[in-house]
Amino acid sequence: MTAKSRYDYLSGERTQFLDEAEKAAELTLPYLICSHEDFTLGMRHLPTPWQSVGAKCAVTLASKLMLAMVPVQTSFFKLQVDDTQLGQDLGPQVKSELDLSFAKIERTILEAIAASNDRVVIHEALLHLVVAGNALVYMHKEGLKLYPLNRYVVERDGNGNVIEIVTKEKIAKKLIEDQLPEEVLKEYNQNVVDTDSKVEECDVYTHVKRDNNRFIWHQEVHDYVLPKSHGKSPIDVSPWIPLRFNSVDGEDYGRGRVGQFMGDLKSLEALSQALVEGSAAAAKVVFTVSPSSTTKPSTLAKAGNGAIVQGRPDDIGVIQVGKTADFRTAYEMMGQLERRINEAFLVMQVRNSERTTAEEVRLTQMELEQQLGGLFSLLTTEFLLPYLNRKLNVFQKSGQIPRLPKDIVKPTIVAGVNALGRGQDRESLGQFLQVIAQTMGPEAVQQFINPEEVVKRLAAASGIDVLNLVRSMQEIQGEQQAAQQQQMQMEQGQQQIDAMKTPMMDPSKNPALAQQLAPTEPPTELPTDERNTDV
Repeated sequence: MTAKSRYDYLSGERTQFLDEAEKAAELTLPYLICSHEDFTLGMRHLPTPWQSVGAKCAVTLASKLMLAMVPVQTSFFKLQVDDTQLGQDLGPQVKSELDLSFAKIERTILEAIAASNDRVVIHEALLHLVVAGNALVYMHKEGLKLYPLNRYVVERDGNGNVIEIVTKEKIAKKLIEDQLPEEVLKEYNQNVVDTDSKVEECDVYTHVKRDNNRFIWHQEVHDYVLPKSHGKSPIDVSPWIPLRFNSVDGEDYGRGRVGQFMGDLKSLEALSQALVEGSAAAAKVVFTVSPSSTTKPSTLAKAGNGAIVQGRPDDIGVIQVGKTADFRTAYEMMGQLERRINEAFLVMQVRNSERTTAEEVRLTQMELEQQLGGLFSLLTTEFLLPYLNRKLNVFQKSGQIPRLPKDIVKPTIVAGVNALGRGQDRESLGQFLQVIAQTMGPEAVQQFINPEEVVKRLAAASGIDVLNLVRSMQEIQGEQQAAQQQQMQMEQGQQQIDAMKTPMMDPSKNPALAQQLAPTEPPTELPTDERNTDV
């Protein structure tokens, strides 16, 4: 079966999810997902929603997910050695050296990510996940490439494992015409309708299939397999990463965040349209002239500001819709809908005033973390781990980092769910210390709590490497002893100085001391003529 026929067959399963994605995009970001006709012919006119709450919420949630999954200033993963695979515990010195080596590898990968377009594509993929619920990311050598839901199909087994992917994209014919035989080019030229097109494009299908413990793929044009398009990779380091926002058992595709709150967004859209149109109608003013009046409507229409015209003021009336007060119910309902949508999409509303307390901000952040926990679980499993494994594999093959023993050195994700867990650990530790101090007194904290262990746990909760940063208790005790010895020496010196200032140490008042300090007189030298010159 060709890739095109397989794509057409699997498109039937995708139709329902694609329709929901298009409706969700119309209420938030219409340019993300276009209909099939618009994709084929080119979108020229985008629908404009009557409200901007949906767009703001989608962008805000995608940005929060982006900062949590792939933070800018910190690493989202950590390399660790599995001691159980070695059969022995490593010494502290060996662990320190390994941590330094792993830190260099982590910096190398993070610098490469910062210099590439990965973050841009990841943010775009998260936007598609929030709105459409699905996205496909392809990791090639030059960077990442995103496939929207209307450009790929996927098939999964009962456990959610991907067994087949087919993508559809348009590529300029001149880029691949050297790989096409003459009969394919002739068929393509016969099927081209617009001969005046500046850029002739053709549909390229990429067929990805699972073969035991690996993925194999190739590309087809007009049912012809391109000879230079074959590829393969193990499953755990596959460059094809299909993403889902929310997964339902038995479904090949996911469901987006917008689809879960489609009712509120539709209601807000309808009320926004009604208020805008009603406000426009209420602002309209129409003048009427009595049919039997002497005032001519044309004269009144042509008259400028301050002009003098012939007529009677009683013949002129004004028609204006006086229903402004009736809009109050719609405004109140819109406010409730907007608050519900903002809470659903994690738009944190913190009052910007002097009354805003740190406790209020902390509680709001904790609420956001609790709501994000379930989302991070799926994204960590289906995106971060495959993304990191692929990066490590590519860097090891290119020689940018040394090869790591697969069974001994394993990467650990420290972002997403794990980062939220560390935040909860930090909060729990702080509350524990506070309860002890309030119940038993501050001296109990110093008596029962190990400060070194507290510092290590706080650093671990914050994701900070304490290597060569935090001093051990032995180092602190050694420095304290050295400081005590130095203090004792200074005190002894000061005592000697003070003793010198006492009256007993004054030579003028102590004859014995004066005799000791008196200079010894040298022997008197005889004159030259009285010296013994006998030899």
